[in-house]
Amino acid sequence: MIYLDNAATTQIEETAFSAMLPFLKGEYGNASAVYELARNSKRAVFNARKQCAALIGAAPNEIFFTSGGTESDNWALIGAYEAWKNQQSGADHPSSDGSAECAGSGTRGGHIITTAIEHHALLRTAEYLESLGVSVTYLKPDSEGFINASQVIEAIREDTFLVSVMTANNEIGTIEPVCEIADAVHSVRKDILVHTDAVQAYGQICLDAFAKHVDLLSASSHKLGGPKGVGMLYVRDGIRLAPFIRGGMQESGRRAGTENVAGIAGFGAAAEVSFAGIDAKIGRETELRDRLLAKICDITGVIINGPYEKGDYSKRLPGNISVCIKGIEGESALIMLDREGICASSGSACTSGAREPSHVLKAIGRADDEAKGSLRFTLSHHNTEEEVDRAAAVLSEIVSKLRARNRF
Repeated sequence: MIYLDNAATTQIEETAFSAMLPFLKGEYGNASAVYELARNSKRAVFNARKQCAALIGAAPNEIFFTSGGTESDNWALIGAYEAWKNQQSGADHPSSDGSAECAGSGTRGGHIITTAIEHHALLRTAEYLESLGVSVTYLKPDSEGFINASQVIEAIREDTFLVSVMTANNEIGTIEPVCEIADAVHSVRKDILVHTDAVQAYGQICLDAFAKHVDLLSASSHKLGGPKGVGMLYVRDGIRLAPFIRGGMQESGRRAGTENVAGIAGFGAAAEVSFAGIDAKIGRETELRDRLLAKICDITGVIINGPYEKGDYSKRLPGNISVCIKGIEGESALIMLDREGICASSGSACTSGAREPSHVLKAIGRADDEAKGSLRFTLSHHNTEEEVDRAAAVLSEIVSKLRARNRF
């Protein structure tokens, strides 16, 4: 098998797997209890908090563990809305950690700014907030997928309480100028929260200064060699954010529920591995990306989605390739690739099977017939030149067969 769908999920790193093992059997204590068995679990959670914080220059107490990137995105938006609503209605009821609890009633309204190319975890949550009376501005990117700070500033209103712009797009790999956007927003209004969905970027590119700029950041373990079912939300110290899951006092009273100690330990270990070797990882993935894309572009009728310059990883994720190939349907190509033992995708795994063309590709100006011929290959440092060369050769043959069938 040749695995080229690392944006969907990654194979677990040995270091992460080893970190999890003790807490799957012998060290089964509840991290919230007080006896020795529990203290070992508590230490593992705290250590992981430090490991995850280090990637973005945050303090451990600013990291809150969740079930994954989707929950983190939901919490960021809904928690920000509830805190804003309570402030507007004068019904602020601080929780034990000083964050605002939802009073269950209050003013309708408010305004958030996001983009038309966000992951559905964020877009669907924005739609939910719209059903509650929140106004949402969806900024349209340029033809390469970029959002700029001036667009965001122009969209700010008196009732704007949140801006959310993803760090890197999960389909086309575009890396947004999030720190620049955050600084611009805070220079205009310090009371507007800035959130970024960094699920595709965390552990893939250098984010060591992000905690100095953004207020909220979402990440997910299984995108960087950790286990599935665990993620995090960075919440800048002092930010008022309503809890998303209520119950016990876990995660400083902000996210109730018994800690997934094994998953959290694996997440922390995977984050530390990424942090320690990120320059080598970026270099390796960039070389593989450039090699595969050069071979794919030998096929006629290939359109590159997103920004691209050989050797450059400042504007595009190092392991991301997104193309539209004229004269084929991406889904048919994926089935044929799978028969040859090659795993790829046409976009986000969360929209697999959708009949409509990708909202991301449509937002950057791709016609429906072009978007339906989209393919995404996402590489990791575990891939090899031999795998890349074989994938390119097989794809070329598949395109020829599909075009002959379609009489293109």
